[in-house]
Amino acid sequence: MTSKKTIKAVIVEDEPKNVTLLRKLLDMYCPQVNVCGQANSIETAVKVINDDAPDLVFLDIEISGGNAFELLDILQPVHFHVIFITAYDSYLLKAIKYSALDYLFKPVNIEELIAAVNKSSEKIQDRNTSERIELLLKNVVTAKSPTAIALATESGFYLIPIENIMRCEASGNYTVFFTNDGKSHRSSKTLGEYEELLPDNTFFRAHYSYLINVRFIAKYHKGKGGFIEMTDKTIVPLATRRKIDFLNLFGAGS
Repeated sequence: MTSKKTIKAVIVEDEPKNVTLLRKLLDMYCPQVNVCGQANSIETAVKVINDDAPDLVFLDIEISGGNAFELLDILQPVHFHVIFITAYDSYLLKAIKYSALDYLFKPVNIEELIAAVNKSSEKIQDRNTSERIELLLKNVVTAKSPTAIALATESGFYLIPIENIMRCEASGNYTVFFTNDGKSHRSSKTLGEYEELLPDNTFFRAHYSYLINVRFIAKYHKGKGGFIEMTDKTIVPLATRRKIDFLNLFGAGS
């Protein structure tokens, strides 16, 4: 059995007890991670990261002197993978999810830490890291209504403006995105995950297997459940239990 490749890591956290705990967990459960440095502020983090050139940075969202996003803005272009650590389930997490980046809640859960580190080892050579950080920084500015999403695929990531997504279709544990340029992209996340992520004032779960952008609806055909015709002529079934909610979108409910 081959050993895992060593990952050079830096911890950016301004609470010493949290640094100590994370180091201990990494030593015990993620021996492939070599913590080569730590920082407790934006100023020290810039120096440590530039000096050590880590593969991975564990980054607390709230740090002395500012926040994680200000730090990343200073460090652009970013050539390391990031795992965010936060005590808050805030709207900023939505921006992180849109950018297909990893995060952990405090106190750090051992299984989630191991999973995040294992994912990071696969992503460290990802050439799209800088692009996803750029997308994150844009989405943080408009965190309550992000403008684009990073789709995790088997071969990497696609960055897609949300307004260009026509519909999403379930394909087992995958989701296929169809955009208004006639292209499709298969993502390695479920339709349910994207239903939670995409804005519910624009996207509607018409059926177990379909999530549609209401801006691309061309016509509704009546019936027991009926079906929806999209602007590209695609026919989407409307589940009977979703009919009233669908009609209410357009003020046509009974």
